[in-house]
Amino acid sequence: MKKIVNIRFYTYFLFFLFTVCTIYYSPAWAGNQQHMVYFEGTNHELHVFKNHGKKPGKTLMVMGGIQGDEPGGFLSADQYVDISLYKGNLIVVPRANFYSILLGKRNVNVDMNRKFAGGGKKTYEAKIVEILKKLIDESDMLLNLHDGSGFFSEKWENNMRNPMRYGQSIIADCDVYVNPKNGKKLELGNIARKVSIDINSFISNKRYHFHFNNHRTHSKDSRHKEQRKSATYYSLYRRGIPAFGVESSKSLPLELKVLHHNLAINAFMRYMDIVPETPAVKIDPPKLKYLIISINNAMPVVIEDGQTLHIEKGDHITITHVESNYDRGIVADVVGYGTVNDVRKRIKINRNTKITVRKDHYNCGSVHIFLGKIKKSKQFEHQVQVKRPNLLFFLVKINGASSYFNNNERIPLVKGDTIELVDIISGMYDSNDIIFNFKGFVANPKNNTGEDRGYVIRTDCDLQHKFSMNKDGRLFHAVATTNGEKIGELFFELIDPLLSYVVFKVSENEKRCVSPGETIFAHENALFELIDCKTNIQKNRGVQVFINGDNTPRLLVRPYIAIDWNSLTQYSTKINQRYRLDIERESLLLGTIFIEIDPLKVKTSTISVVEKPQKTIYQ
Repeated sequence: MKKIVNIRFYTYFLFFLFTVCTIYYSPAWAGNQQHMVYFEGTNHELHVFKNHGKKPGKTLMVMGGIQGDEPGGFLSADQYVDISLYKGNLIVVPRANFYSILLGKRNVNVDMNRKFAGGGKKTYEAKIVEILKKLIDESDMLLNLHDGSGFFSEKWENNMRNPMRYGQSIIADCDVYVNPKNGKKLELGNIARKVSIDINSFISNKRYHFHFNNHRTHSKDSRHKEQRKSATYYSLYRRGIPAFGVESSKSLPLELKVLHHNLAINAFMRYMDIVPETPAVKIDPPKLKYLIISINNAMPVVIEDGQTLHIEKGDHITITHVESNYDRGIVADVVGYGTVNDVRKRIKINRNTKITVRKDHYNCGSVHIFLGKIKKSKQFEHQVQVKRPNLLFFLVKINGASSYFNNNERIPLVKGDTIELVDIISGMYDSNDIIFNFKGFVANPKNNTGEDRGYVIRTDCDLQHKFSMNKDGRLFHAVATTNGEKIGELFFELIDPLLSYVVFKVSENEKRCVSPGETIFAHENALFELIDCKTNIQKNRGVQVFINGDNTPRLLVRPYIAIDWNSLTQYSTKINQRYRLDIERESLLLGTIFIEIDPLKVKTSTISVVEKPQKTIYQ
């Protein structure tokens, strides 16, 4: 195999390993955000994000992009993926119909927003809808974000502003819904009117104000009977969950559409007492930085936007990574081959072509592929020489997960995290000629060569504080040298692990939040089921909870499994017994909660009293 890339030094190798799986899932116990990927590697890849607040509350589902030609909705939803919540929960599906977004079309096979009634062929749209239905069941309210035509008005003003238009309205399928199963009344009209007042307080132009749009979908004389197959109708009439369509006008500029969607989401969150940190509007033009491409499964090369990759006829290429100024909604299309999303697919090239990179439906860069050898260019070689010194990357595993870091980057860690220095990638130096030394760590005291690659470093016990940057054990650094000359370094900043609270299920319909140092009084038959621990540790990695009392064994408390009091009380003859719950990470104690079983003081089989400590317990 012969290959020449018109960026000579760019053949620095990154064994970029991207885990490809059908579904990626992080359970609630693992932290404040869950990210699930369905149908990964397909054109209709579906990403679902669940954000959990520090305090329990209601759950709002926000869905965008169910119709691919309405960017205001999916670009707005995308800004809520990484939001931090103080109270309540969000389920965010930014791009429900990614394939139609890539094509810039309302639908591919069928209108996905008409598949919630079931029936028809089992297209990819139907498969996604089944997942969306399950997510709706987990929520207390659904918002379906759209860009609608014109401007809704209860009275006819003109062709673009009348009762049949959708833009700038909050749509519901009825004004008041009474659930036939439980008699619960949902006043959707009042909710929409209150939310519209909230939204409009931030919109100075009254012509752009939002209004309640009652589709009366279930009525015999409804003008919108097609909506009986929609997500909002399914949510309300099949599941009894209030649902609204949020419509910004297609006549508005994109940034304004996104802003108005944001205002609507924020207003609904306020209505549901979901307390967020509101994201800023970010509509920077998408731009490709570079592609990482492997040819015939060999060492990957880096090709920047606008550059050309020269290969031989019959070579196979694999795009392993796309680097741009956005993280989501990015695909690379090998024109004339594969599908609209060819990332991580092995493709045989038999003719000249190009790779087009898109964010959603917007082109943001391209790379050309030519068959045959390249003609050298002095001008081009000069450009390469200017860039060479700046490219230095570090491959490091944090808690077993591989990541690439730039030279001089600062990496935040929680004490107890593990570090493994894996390799150095450079266009200037051979990795084998570089020493990568973590200052404050000695791999082999009998033979300290200074080369620390390949060792798993535990930040809670393997580091010598006197070698930290300020001698306080907070900031360490790893230095890369060749022939005694420093060529780069990484910084690792350690903070203490902290426990904020623990959530217990104490009855079938009740959960309690308990802080470190607090004492719980309970009956001997009380239900205690560990639901969650809120710490500053990513995914609660390594966090465990143990319970023990006087003359009792120390037992591991597992999430979602009730504490077995019989296995503990059999060791004690006392009427009242005091237990301690220790929340730990390896050898570190994060906090302690006390449980006092006192049948004389507590008459019911649940938590009765929670006493605050004189001072919180941290170690």
